[in-house]
Amino acid sequence: MDVVRKGLPFSGYSDAYALPSIIRCETNLYLAQFAFMKLLPAKYIIDQALARGTLTHGMKVLETSSGTFALGLAVVCRELGFQLEIFTDPVMDKGLENRLRSLGAEVFIITEKAKHGGYQRSRLDALHARMRQLAHSCFWPRQYETPDNPAAYELFADQISGMLGADVTLVGSVGSGGSTCGTIEGLRRKAPGARLIGVDTFNSVIFGQQDGERKLRGLGNSLVPKNVKHELYDEVHLISAPLAFAATRTLHERHAVFAGPTSGASYIVGRWRARQFPEETVVVICPDEGHRYVEAVYHREWLKQNGSPNGADVLDAPATENHPSTALPPWNRYLWKRKTRKAVLSVLEQVR
Repeated sequence: MDVVRKGLPFSGYSDAYALPSIIRCETNLYLAQFAFMKLLPAKYIIDQALARGTLTHGMKVLETSSGTFALGLAVVCRELGFQLEIFTDPVMDKGLENRLRSLGAEVFIITEKAKHGGYQRSRLDALHARMRQLAHSCFWPRQYETPDNPAAYELFADQISGMLGADVTLVGSVGSGGSTCGTIEGLRRKAPGARLIGVDTFNSVIFGQQDGERKLRGLGNSLVPKNVKHELYDEVHLISAPLAFAATRTLHERHAVFAGPTSGASYIVGRWRARQFPEETVVVICPDEGHRYVEAVYHREWLKQNGSPNGADVLDAPATENHPSTALPPWNRYLWKRKTRKAVLSVLEQVR
């Protein structure tokens, strides 16, 4: 990333687009707009594997992903000359699948859900079977558990602190846990009081809800990733899919920020926080741009079919819930207070 400071051209697409643009939207509200955020950890994980010798040329890269981590790996593998195999499920949109294949990746769509763990478990099972076939000639980046995932966001934390200082309130969606946990760890090394608000969706198990169908993609999980360090979060907000879709449109209409639904979900939380606490500097992570959603979130008929309210009807504030497991749509807030997941869930057991 030194090329920016030195005024040199970027060496490739992954260098040019790994970090976001920081945009001021309101007095104390800033958006970190990524082209697609998972490019940053994909590049870092592959670079670290090459440096350690756990990945060498001639080996295949294998990963399970239904979103932009697959795309990040595809870009990096294309630049470095590695073959890539992605194990995904029917929820991957056709545009992303086509782009992966165009970059040379093989895409395997797993069509059966596991009884426990859903598609994420069945995708992992298929990946493990393929790894047994390839033996030592493959590398698995393990985005959900490798410490290189959160470590990649040290660069992003430095970018924020260099522009706005480290004592900020960071708001971001939670899927693998890498972006929110890695960034706040970097910020808290300079400002221990920096605040972290995680944004999840209903029917995601990460913060204690029961697993179920989720229409909002790019956040949430049917398994609890090792990279989610629950004790780093000050608050957790759960956002419904229709509300996130409407907020995404509002973000575009008010600020011309063209982003995906995970950005909309985080934006509505960040906007509320910035207005409630005007003395804070609030930074919202926007993980990707809106190109994949032109025929969905940015299409009025699609919005009507998916029960999304008009932008004017977007809620201004969440309900505050006594426990995340009992939270109900469309928007609930829980004061997590940097506790472990076990400590939070045990509170409900004590009540029962």
